[in-house]
Amino acid sequence: MEEEKTILIVDDSNAMRAFIISGLEELGIFNFTEAKTGFEALKELPRKKYDLIISDINMPDINGLELLNFIKTSENYKNIPVLMISTETKEEDLNRALTMGANDYLTKPFDLKNLQRKVKKLLGLK
Repeated sequence: MEEEKTILIVDDSNAMRAFIISGLEELGIFNFTEAKTGFEALKELPRKKYDLIISDINMPDINGLELLNFIKTSENYKNIPVLMISTETKEEDLNRALTMGANDYLTKPFDLKNLQRKVKKLLGLK
């Protein structure tokens, strides 16, 4: 059996966080922590060891790109893979997130199989 992985899900939409969790619970090997804002995510980071961060880009207070920048420039967190999620379909947003260190990107709306495939790949799961 695979070792449980801990995922931090950052999205200001309760429905989107629930959708992501329901899709990943099917895989059965995750603990989830939810944050509604980038600021909440910053408070959660030191509380646990996260194996993956899934973050929306468009959020109040600290947006996903600012959160990503903090994670990827921090000695403590820079090695945590980050999957960015956004309604932004413009190529420049995608490239900006990837240039800043995002490991992968999903555009909303997305299907759960695609989410599961990307998460398994980022965590090195079969």
